[in-house]
Amino acid sequence: MPTVVEQDDATYTTVLADPVHFNVKHPLYHSWTLWYDQGGKKTPSAQTWSQNLKELVTFDTVEDFWGVYNNIAKINELQSGANYHLFKKGIKPMWEDAANAKGGKWVVQMPKTRNNTEINDYWLYTTFEYEDEICGAVMSTRRAFNRIAIWTRTCGKREVCERIGYQFKEALGINMQFEFQAHSDASKSGPYNKDKYVV
Repeated sequence: MPTVVEQDDATYTTVLADPVHFNVKHPLYHSWTLWYDQGGKKTPSAQTWSQNLKELVTFDTVEDFWGVYNNIAKINELQSGANYHLFKKGIKPMWEDAANAKGGKWVVQMPKTRNNTEINDYWLYTTFEYEDEICGAVMSTRRAFNRIAIWTRTCGKREVCERIGYQFKEALGINMQFEFQAHSDASKSGPYNKDKYVV
């Protein structure tokens, strides 16, 4: 969940204190935009993929975050091939965006289970210390697995990248290998320097 700006004025009434007559919302440090796309069976071109990408909503407070989260389909309810992209406002969930161009992503792929509701918690509880380094997150659902990825602004700061990877792993509480891949490698066909960092 995005970071909250602290407020200490006692005259504020929050939704937690009074869900009907509250007079203030809890602002986030950044505005966030939720995007959605429903991938097809065939690998789309960059142009058709971009046309299929839909900007759903932008929010900048805790209350609006919960309003969005509680009123969209949960991850385990999405059709196979669907993707949610939650990115800072002004950053498109594309390698070509200037904020993403020199970065990479931490990725973990999880096989689907019969219940498969834990994936909703994984999506919800992903938080980070180096928020300025985070561009966004992508949740993908496929026939046999779900994949969650955290996109970073840079890939050359090993200590920061690995710290984000460890925080990602700790937040999800999954005992699996998490792998980092630079976008510049992911966009190439053929052999590349896969999994630059592993935690």
